[in-house]
Amino acid sequence: MKRTPLGTTGFEIAPIVFGGNVFGWTLDEAESFRILDAFVDHGFDAIDTADVYSKWAEGNSGGESETVLGRWFEARPGMREKVKLFTKVGSDMGGPGEKGLGAEWISKAIDRSLERLKTDHIDLYFSHWPDDSVSHAETLGAYDTLLKAGKVRAIGASNYDADLLTAALETADAEGLPRYQVIQPEYNLYDRDGFDGPLRDLCLRENIGVVTYFSLAAGFLSGKYRSKADLEGRKRGGMVEKYLTDRGMAILDVLEDVASQKGAKPAEVATAWLINREGVSAPIASATSLSQVESFAKAVEMSLTDEEMRRLTDAGA
Repeated sequence: MKRTPLGTTGFEIAPIVFGGNVFGWTLDEAESFRILDAFVDHGFDAIDTADVYSKWAEGNSGGESETVLGRWFEARPGMREKVKLFTKVGSDMGGPGEKGLGAEWISKAIDRSLERLKTDHIDLYFSHWPDDSVSHAETLGAYDTLLKAGKVRAIGASNYDADLLTAALETADAEGLPRYQVIQPEYNLYDRDGFDGPLRDLCLRENIGVVTYFSLAAGFLSGKYRSKADLEGRKRGGMVEKYLTDRGMAILDVLEDVASQKGAKPAEVATAWLINREGVSAPIASATSLSQVESFAKAVEMSLTDEEMRRLTDAGA
């Protein structure tokens, strides 16, 4: 499988990253292991999670996803060396002071993540959300300490806009601190405003890697959901409802037409569009079945013509 460089990290990864928010939420441990094994067997080699996953699920307190991954690494000797591991810090973990991007919390949070993940280093550590209560210098200084200690190999930022990322880069350059090397924006065929434009231009100019989340718009771009009735009993129903608009239907119509012509599934075409989109290093996508992992491989192999890319890009404009 082809590899794509990830900004200035020095990493090259397969062009789809597994989204680990499903571990301990929509997948139990046994199924998580089965899906992860299939993901690696198909040639993929990067997994994204966060300390807070999956705190939102009933009965969870956070850390469940990292814990499942740690047990998988433990049960698969040598597997940790085969994959690039991404996790994040900054979301509210519930305890006093257990949130944000302050140096004290980052120094505690990394050790907790490493313990849950049963590893001695994180390949790519993300600031999960902006935190205007602390300076960029404090946050980047904390990451500098982790990089020098070997606990982290590279750093990134999630949910930063162009202005915030620019300010962080300028602080890093002025104070001799590490730069964010990868950005993680919400981006898909429906949600484009957060990345297209100034942020994408900045990433291209500064050679910043881009791994997109909500790459299938919480499953909407699979084509399974066209009415509120389709959402009944679905764990992601609340996330998908906002896409049930005239624009959303127009995007699905084009997506399904292109998919039909290529003998593919809409989700495969939507993923292939992202892989081929200028500035995107790799989309993050989750799977809860072996067939969905197989669709990842098909999306990577899919060749979209310039006309198909244009039609998809213009859909819903």
